[in-house]
Parts: sequence; C-alpha cells; structure tokens
Amino acid sequence: MDEILKRVNSPKDLKELSIEELYQLASDIRYFIIENTSKTGGHLAPSLGAVELIISLHYVFSSPKDKIIFDVGHQSYAHKILTGRKDRFSTLRTYKGISGFNNIFESEHDQLTVGHAGTSLSAALGMAVARDLKKEKFEIINVIGDGSMTNGLVYEALNNLATLKNKVIIVLNDNNMSISQNVGGISQYLNKLQRTPVYTNLKNDLWQLMGKLPDGLSQKTRDIARRMKESLKNFFIPTIFFEEFGVRYLGPFDGHKIEELITTFKYAKDYPLPILIHVITQKGRGYIFAEKDPTKFHGLGKFDKETGLSEKTSNKPKYTDVFGKSLTELAKKNDRIIGITAAMPDGTGLSHLRKEIPERFFDVGIAEEHAVLFSVGLSLQGFKPVCAIYSTFLQRGYDQLIHDVSLMKRNIFFVLDRAGIVGDDGPTHHGLFDLSYLRTVPDMVIMSPKDEDELRSMVKLGIEYNEGPIALRYPRGEGYGVDISNEIKEIEFGKGEIILDGEKIIIVAIGSMVYPSKDAALKIQEKYGFLPTVINARFLRPFDSKLLFSKIKNDETILTVEENILSGGFGEYVRRIVSENGYKNRVINIGINDKFVEMGSVSILKEVERINEKSIFERLEEIIDEKHS
Repeated sequence: MDEILKRVNSPKDLKELSIEELYQLASDIRYFIIENTSKTGGHLAPSLGAVELIISLHYVFSSPKDKIIFDVGHQSYAHKILTGRKDRFSTLRTYKGISGFNNIFESEHDQLTVGHAGTSLSAALGMAVARDLKKEKFEIINVIGDGSMTNGLVYEALNNLATLKNKVIIVLNDNNMSISQNVGGISQYLNKLQRTPVYTNLKNDLWQLMGKLPDGLSQKTRDIARRMKESLKNFFIPTIFFEEFGVRYLGPFDGHKIEELITTFKYAKDYPLPILIHVITQKGRGYIFAEKDPTKFHGLGKFDKETGLSEKTSNKPKYTDVFGKSLTELAKKNDRIIGITAAMPDGTGLSHLRKEIPERFFDVGIAEEHAVLFSVGLSLQGFKPVCAIYSTFLQRGYDQLIHDVSLMKRNIFFVLDRAGIVGDDGPTHHGLFDLSYLRTVPDMVIMSPKDEDELRSMVKLGIEYNEGPIALRYPRGEGYGVDISNEIKEIEFGKGEIILDGEKIIIVAIGSMVYPSKDAALKIQEKYGFLPTVINARFLRPFDSKLLFSKIKNDETILTVEENILSGGFGEYVRRIVSENGYKNRVINIGINDKFVEMGSVSILKEVERINEKSIFERLEEIIDEKHS
C-alpha cells in the first residue's frame, strides 16, 4: 500500500492533505482497487472512474453526519476504502467479507443498502424531509450514474422534489455508459454538449484565437473566453430540463479535476435549494484494459492485472449464450419474434439477436416495468415478444405481470436469467424469489430446464406457446457440457420426465436441482441397496401431477428440491397438490429458508444453504433413518 493511502484511515484524514497529495491518493486507490479486484472480481471500471469524485466528496462533506447516498453502488469502492474498510477490502464479495455494494449493516457511512438502479433519489428526498422536520443541519448528497437516469423511479422522485423543494445535492456521475451502452432520450440529452460539433468547434476555434493574441492580453481574453464558453454551454444544453423540477443545474464538470470538484461541492454545500452537479468521468480510468473495454470490466471475476485477461474457465457453454443463440436461430425462421431487454443485452444473451437481426432487438434501458408493458404493446399487434430480464430485476415489473400481462392473457415469453443463487453480488442479485412470485400470477406457465439442451427445447416451446404468458428461468454460468449439436428437441407441454425409476422415496426436482438430486439418489443406491425415484418436473405450472401419482404405490416419502425460497415455491405447490388429491404421503421440501442469502461463491452458498448434492444425500439418509427408527 502506498504512503498516502496508508495515512488515510477515515474521511477526516483527507482534510489534512494538499491537492497534490489528493491526486496521489487517487492514484494509490486505483492501484489498490485493481490489485484487490484482480483476486476477488468486482465492479472495477465504474469504481475506477469515480475515484476523484469520491475523494472530493469526502474532502468537502463530513460523513457520516452528511449523508452520501450512492445509487446501485457499482462506483463506490473508493468510498469503502476511505471509510474504514481498507484493511478488509481483500474480502470484497467473498463469503463473510464486505459487500460489493453499499450496505447499511456494514458501515455507518453507507446510508442505503443498494443494488438495483434508480432507488437512491427517492430515499434521499425522504431523508431530506425527515431532516427538515426535525430541524437538523446536515447535507444529503445523492451520487447517481447516467445509466440510472433511464429508470422511471428517478423521475417520480424529481417530480416530488419539484413540489417539496427540500435541499438535496444530486451528483450526476456521467460516464456515458452503465453496464452496456446507454439508450434513450435522457442519455442523448446528457451527452448533447459533447456530441454537438458546432459547440465543440466554436469553443476550440475561440480558445485557439485567444491564445494567439499578444501576451499582455492573452490571460485576460482567456478569462472572457471562459465566460463565453459557459454561455455557449448553457445555450446548447437546456438546463431548463432539471430546473423545471426546481433543481439548480451546474456543469458539466471534469470528474477527474479534484480542485474543480472541491470548489463546486463547496458552492453546492452553501446553496440553499436542490442542486444538481453534472460530472463527466471516464469509466475504467487509470487501467488501460478497463478504459478500452469498460463493458467487460464493468463487473467481472478474477483476472490477471498485468494482462487484463480473465481467469480461464472450462469450455462448457454458458446458459446465457445457449439461450441467445437458440432464440436467434428460431428468430431467423419466425419474423414475429422480438427480443426486449432492460439494459442487459450481453447479460441476457440477446446480444446474439442484436448482432444477427438488429431491427428486431430492443434495449429499453434500466426500465423493467416499461420493458414488460412495451412487450404487451407488441403482443397486442401480433408479435411474439421475448422479454429477457434477470430474475431479480423482473421483480420490479410485478404489477405489470399481473395487471397488464396476465389480465389480458398476453402471449409474451419471459426469460429469466440468473435464477437461483448467483454468487458474489449477494442478496440484491440472487434470483431466489421468481418461482414464488411468478406462481402467484394467474395463467403464467413456469418452466425450468435441467441442462442446456433442455433449455433449447424450452426456448422453442416458449416461442410456440400462444395461450398466454409463459416464463423460463435458468441459472447463471455454465451448463453441464451435454451435447447441443443436434436439432432442437421437442418436449411435451406440461410434462415431466422420469430420470431414475426407483422405489421407497420419490425425489421431485426442478431446474438446476435435477442433476444433484440424481447424483444423490445414485449414492443412496450404492450405500443402501435401493434406488430412489427421481423426477425432473420441468414445469411448476402446469405441474405434471399424473406422473408423480403414477409413482406413488404405498407410503413413499416425497422429497421436493428447488433453488428458490420455500415460501410460495415449487415444493409448497407440490405439497398442496398431493394433499388436495387425497394422498397421505409425507412431503418434505428442500429449498432456501425464508431469508436473504448473503454473498459468496455459488458452491459455498449451496453448501451453506443445503441445496447441493451432498446436502440432498444427507437429507435422504435422514429420511431412511427416520423410517427405520
């Protein structure tokens, strides 16, 4: 650790540093972030871009008395390092380590637990109202990225702020890129100044002209030019957009010039009304590989810091790519297929469709509710929308699923990537609720594949299904390496399959839990001399109860296994079906207890939550022991 960073253990220590030392601190922090995230993975590029911004905020304001509220938290690593977590930073995103996002239970300097875009300004405004009601004196600073400005919740908060007028300082960290390239009118607005050739050329010509004047006049005329530049900027960027919400707009400023940021934040601190500081930063700044490929380095696993290359993984295909390629293959034969994503073309696999058939690909930005209703509109005009959103983010569109999709029986295919435990991003990103919340939506068909080949079959089935909404959920990461070189196979709608035809115990598993259940059953056969039956349910709704009932002969124990919370999930549904049909068999459910699962590697978390092969085997042993006792 470099000398300046060693001296800084809290925000108070910053205030003793000179501007030159602050720049050295920024360099030290960047090296420190790169060094540590190369071993743990993390959101590298956004955090590298916000280093000077965060140093300047902590220099001017006094956290935790002053409340610095980050949106999403992708950019907040420097904040963590400066607020007492430097010595634990090597545990970033690891089991029992520090979170990759802001978390109110981790530090008094984290004012809001975050992870989903667009939540911060509403919370900041609520805190401002509370402060003013209590007649307290402190500042509330909301740091929000340009990607989050595509989320409608931000404008609900701005609309309310226009009426309330409580003092909030909004810092718009604009790097012209969220996870993928930003889309939409807001993004175009924010970059209008930088993209306006007339302004850029006029500014440069004016600046060069002033520099050519005699030495005695040059500095004075440059000062005049600077004021002219500000007038031009205000002409080309309509600050009225924010000021119509009652928010004073200043900027854009260079987000890497600490002295300029400090001056601006001091002004904002003294300003009595809501104010927005527009700051331009470079995503990945200071690390050449992240500067060249900010999308890759937005969030990644372990990598070689010297080469920028990610750690090698196996050659097994990723579920995301299998979905994307399968959909594209089908879309070439069916011009009714439209792909929709909410700022995740690469993360959902729809980048394959974008590349091959761009006119039938739509990225609506970080606007999941809009994505669902956009799909409704397409379906009303005869198209087959494929709305691909991470499991955890589709939660945001729950009202639309019920009120607009299901009520009108729309033929929309929802594809939920990152279902189940996703690992290092933790509780805000685990997809552990979708079987439960989708199950509450009337007429929603729900399916989950056991492997990547079955995923292909379900993609085909989802496209062909025209009786209402249908959802497919699958896990993050690699498949099992099964053969997917043949034509896409047909599977029968609503039908499960027998994986192992056995006796005494019936295991009914869905999705990612089928193979672990199969392997656990084979170990039982090896140890106890009998083979439990294993059923791949495939569908939660409609559930193939006929197949299950055909295997019930006597008093077999039924064990359900799912990678989802137990409350309202697959196992609870199977238990109800068994009971309602008059069967007295004992039904035991394996899944996630009703809790938020922390961060850590997928393998560690599945061990802790007892949903891996070992845990299923141990539960089977317990059932056998109970029967014998």
